[in-house]
Amino acid sequence: MGTLSTFNFLTLNGFYKGVDEDISWHRHGGDESSFASEQMEGRKSILVFGRVTYESMSSWWPTPAALETMPDVAKGMNESSKIVFSTTMESADWENTTLIRGNLIEEIKKLKADPNVQLTILGSGSLVAQLADAGLIDHYAIMIDPVAIGEGTALFSGMKTKLDLKLVDTQTFNSGVILVNYIPLERSL
Repeated sequence: MGTLSTFNFLTLNGFYKGVDEDISWHRHGGDESSFASEQMEGRKSILVFGRVTYESMSSWWPTPAALETMPDVAKGMNESSKIVFSTTMESADWENTTLIRGNLIEEIKKLKADPNVQLTILGSGSLVAQLADAGLIDHYAIMIDPVAIGEGTALFSGMKTKLDLKLVDTQTFNSGVILVNYIPLERSL
């Protein structure tokens, strides 16, 4: 069976994005940039997005500004295989992207049936909540920023079931950002 991971930024008060999709509160400099570059090296994971996150990512990473600001990450993001789940998009033009309009849960189950597939959801809180409810996420990587914002969208907004997780690893960055890695509790027994 393949694996499905998720990677998200989170405020101290649990938001993965602010009003109007704002993620400017996330600290992208220094250690975090080095970490992101290291994660892109030799990446074999297929990146998975919902429409909103895909549109945000595809409008940034292929640009000259992204290539200048974070060249290794931009190169990795652009060269990676990508899937976007959307029922409203007509096409997905960012290189190496496949548009899937089918049922999210069934399509992820089909993809995970291949034992060699590695999928990573970036952002895409709606997908995270749905796939967590379905018990399909194998690993949760969350960067917690030392910041709180007044309004936003909670990472697991819309979940209908309880999610019990086991902490397997942490990493602290000089900025105060903490990366926490969790797996579902039932997988850790």
